[in-house]
Amino acid sequence: MPPETATAPATAPAPAAPGERGRARARAARNHAFLVHGTRALLLVGLLVLWEGLARAAVIDPFNFSMPSKIWDQITQWALHGTPQGPLWEQVWYTLYEALLGWVIGVLGGVVLGIALGRIRFLADVLGPYIKVLNALPRIVLAPIFLIWFGLGPASKVASAVVLVFFPVFFNAFQGAREVDRNLVANSRILGASNRQVTLQVVIPAATSWIFTSLHVSFGFALIGAIVGEYIGATKGLGLLVSASQGTFNAAGVYAAMVILAVVALLAEGLLAFLERRLFRWKPADSGDAR
Repeated sequence: MPPETATAPATAPAPAAPGERGRARARAARNHAFLVHGTRALLLVGLLVLWEGLARAAVIDPFNFSMPSKIWDQITQWALHGTPQGPLWEQVWYTLYEALLGWVIGVLGGVVLGIALGRIRFLADVLGPYIKVLNALPRIVLAPIFLIWFGLGPASKVASAVVLVFFPVFFNAFQGAREVDRNLVANSRILGASNRQVTLQVVIPAATSWIFTSLHVSFGFALIGAIVGEYIGATKGLGLLVSASQGTFNAAGVYAAMVILAVVALLAEGLLAFLERRLFRWKPADSGDAR
């Protein structure tokens, strides 16, 4: 009988070190981000090429729809030689100034009133119906009224931006104040906190994520308010560029102003997202895709 040969017992693979798992996750995140950004860029390029081709082939009317090459030429002309209303950067800054000022005023008013009504039930019962009625109004139609009240200057555009920004911020702040964990409020009162301390140290921090959610949307509303006000009547701004281009049947100018406005909105959105990440570094990353 041949001697029995000893066989080594099968061993399970050694688990990956925590450092290796972290590097693998970071590598997967980079690959995913590269894939997402690459797909976005390809989609944009594909749409622009399709638009250009359809316009050159006269499938769509280039007089009404223009084409990306003409839009780029219009932006370049404005950047190098200025617009009929003045330098391009001045028009961008004028609109951005109106939108920023209206956004800040609308956010402050929405946060203060939202937290106040969320904390004081009597105020909510008294003012609630009036706020609902005002929210139901088509606020864009207020722009001509503001133009009559405040004139062609920036005040009428700021007022339009304020009324568009206020309500989404207000309702988010109000809901955030109402959704605060009651146990936290009760524990802070047990520890001797006053109403002011509870509001500043418990309610407002708990509602911050709700408020930031509305900030992303509300800045776009502020830009809309400023542009609509300038479109109706102004001396400077991107809305005036849109109005003047439309009046001269310059479709490329209309689209060029819209492109510039979109770039401004994207930059503002990126800045808000950066500030949100800095403020909420303590929150765990979304692990919905993790396995």
